[in-house]
Amino acid sequence: MTTVTHRRSRVGTAASPGTLRLGSALMALAGLAFVGYAVIFFVRNFTGAFLELGIGPGEVDVGRSDIRAFSPELYDYIAHLHIAVSGFIAAAGLATAALAWFGVRRGLLWAYVTAIGVPVLGLAVALPAHYPYNLDTLGHLGPIYLATAVFVVGALITLRPLLAARRKRD
Repeated sequence: MTTVTHRRSRVGTAASPGTLRLGSALMALAGLAFVGYAVIFFVRNFTGAFLELGIGPGEVDVGRSDIRAFSPELYDYIAHLHIAVSGFIAAAGLATAALAWFGVRRGLLWAYVTAIGVPVLGLAVALPAHYPYNLDTLGHLGPIYLATAVFVVGALITLRPLLAARRKRD
């Protein structure tokens, strides 16, 4: 029978734990901001707004009732996409927050790499499609960019103590 033991990582310097806590807290906060954005996205699907946050008549010349009148099936399809996308945004945000708070804060490099990989993959796929269709409004992408900026600051603050701890262990 094989026994697996879990070794807790220790950060190498006296000043590092505070820096690690601050950076991982910012990363987790940004992950929770992604969840908040997803909730707004989800709620707007069931309200008169229907379209995503920051998307209005300047970007889309029809609204909820116009889409429903044109094609109830298309309306249902768009609504289902809103629900699905909001679920994936919330899931990615929750995963990012949990990885940062429970893994990165403890100095686990694998958690750091995964916490960065989750939003990078989501944003790398989702963001480029906004630009050719002029859906890149500040009201639409601004909250995501703000959360991403907070996340990047947290990731940069956390990187040095994580690498120092890793060098000390190796």
